[in-house]
Amino acid sequence: MIGRLPVAEQRERREVRWSARRKAEAVLRLLRGESLDVVSREVRVEAHRLAAWRDEFLAGGTEGLKARPRAPDERRLADAERKIGELTLENEVWRAVARKRGLQIPPGRPPR
Repeated sequence: MIGRLPVAEQRERREVRWSARRKAEAVLRLLRGESLDVVSREVRVEAHRLAAWRDEFLAGGTEGLKARPRAPDERRLADAERKIGELTLENEVWRAVARKRGLQIPPGRPPR
């Protein structure tokens, strides 16, 4: 025993890391009208913490529930990087198709 609680009970009380999706599911239950106390007991999260998640969700949606929410600039950058990756892959596929057909990309200059 450490302190007054048995070790097994201390492990059970140890804070569990919640994903943004799991937090959102609990918050949505509240927004649908379920009692804060009932949801708190069922998901085993303190009512004050659940209320804070609800407030954060209302302020920023799911992004507000992440441990480290992204700034708008970071989200735009991530979206741009993802799009660049998609376009790069698409270009590689088209170049492979062109090589198979004996074409050159970009096309060579026409003779003068």
